[in-house]
Amino acid sequence: MISDADRIAAAQAYISALASHDADTVPFAPGCTRVEVGIKTGFSGNHLRRSLNGGLQYRVISSVGTPEFTVDGNTVRARFDLSTKPTLAGRRVGAHVDETFLIPADDPSGRAQIHHINASIRPFLTR
Repeated sequence: MISDADRIAAAQAYISALASHDADTVPFAPGCTRVEVGIKTGFSGNHLRRSLNGGLQYRVISSVGTPEFTVDGNTVRARFDLSTKPTLAGRRVGAHVDETFLIPADDPSGRAQIHHINASIRPFLTR
């Protein structure tokens, strides 16, 4: 059985990679997928890793806040804010992010792996 702490650490690795743009250690399962506001944006663990490492959609992210995690069964939910590099009329664009990670406690690999991510994002402007 994989501990909640290990599963939270897997989700944190993904969240940290959003701003560091270094996803080499994010524990994606090979078939991991990601859905953002109903649209599939991640098609495999390798695709997600490549996207986080160099995709323009992630390169605009400059920082992420400290996530609030909850664990329920095989899911780990993370709520946090992120900031982007671009500004709009002198205001920085940010987002309230709510992501649910499927990280089974009984993964056959014996380690915490992200199998699916479902993301909800609400943009906001800040000074």
